[in-house]
Amino acid sequence: MRHFEHLPGEVRASLFHQEPGEFGVDSPARTLAVALGATLYCPATRPRLAEDIVKQAGHGVVSMVLCLEDSIDDAEVPGAEENLVRQLAELSRLGPGTQLPLLFIRVRTPEQIVDLIDRLGAGVRLLSGFVLPKFTEERGGAFFEALMSAENAQVTEALGGRPLFAMPVLESPELMHRETRTDTLSGISRIVDKYRERVLALRLGVTDLCSAYGLRRAPDMTAYDVQLVASVIADVVNMLGRADGTGFTITGPVWEYFKPHERMFKPQLRISPFSSGRAESLRTALIEHHMDGLLREIELDRANGLQGKTCIHPTHVAPVHALSVVSHEEFSDAVDILEPQRGGGGVLRSSYTNKMNEVKPHRAWAERTLRRAEVFGVAREDVSFVELLAASLRT
Repeated sequence: MRHFEHLPGEVRASLFHQEPGEFGVDSPARTLAVALGATLYCPATRPRLAEDIVKQAGHGVVSMVLCLEDSIDDAEVPGAEENLVRQLAELSRLGPGTQLPLLFIRVRTPEQIVDLIDRLGAGVRLLSGFVLPKFTEERGGAFFEALMSAENAQVTEALGGRPLFAMPVLESPELMHRETRTDTLSGISRIVDKYRERVLALRLGVTDLCSAYGLRRAPDMTAYDVQLVASVIADVVNMLGRADGTGFTITGPVWEYFKPHERMFKPQLRISPFSSGRAESLRTALIEHHMDGLLREIELDRANGLQGKTCIHPTHVAPVHALSVVSHEEFSDAVDILEPQRGGGGVLRSSYTNKMNEVKPHRAWAERTLRRAEVFGVAREDVSFVELLAASLRT
């Protein structure tokens, strides 16, 4: 699979200086962690779940979470489990040419992992892993032990020898409370470091974090406007997202809105990037559905060290992916910084002659940028996120 594969070849050629690279379930974890992109959550109760998965893959979704936790009522869990097993069995009978996203199951308890793997049988080959909710050091050990104990010889054979990954969700009240946050993060750090080879990414559960104080951000605001939440994100990245080899990929929080709401503040999208042709109507549509807030939050996610995003609606996927493509200017800077002859450091003017590139301080940024370029591609010099988004929405 690869990002933007749902676009016709000639369209991709017109948009990309370097097209997105291919990846699959057996790709290295560091590649998959970046490639997750917009991870679409879907309740496991959906009666046409298998059909929905195939449909979303055809629209450019490359990672999905099939949820047995907060998206469904407690009383629905047994039926949701049965439906999930049945729908994945249906998917496993499709031809080998059927494109599927990376699939994860969000469970409630460690015991569910063992039970579901057993019930899925050979269908476990469709899974890339599990999402672990309300993750703390105390809860985390049991989840990882369940994951590893469930991988018997039959499961390993069905998976072709690849591991099932875990994506812990950081959303417990102890993270929100200032007096317990540091100890909680230290504990999480210990447990995810112990099982580092199984941790694909850490996910931020901002909705649950807000619930500890009865908060909910309005569609005019990003997660970073809610100072209590912003402080948690900063501390999570500080302790778990370092670029020195000890950190993990941390994904952006969910954007909750997908229908028009009454607007209090000015739109957050400038006119000039949308000033030609169909792009003007695109800007209007984005503003009407409060997607300008989503676009701003995606940019703030990256500025604060996060990659990808949790999504609860298909319309959020294209904006996340369009803004994940590396611009030609970013690519040029990263390549210049990582030139072998510049290993000793120094300062150079960017090839766009508009900024300073300092080799040693900017090296980690450049390496991260080129990893993103491998899976999301590099836009042509005259192509912005507007063209990328417009092309994605036309399909």
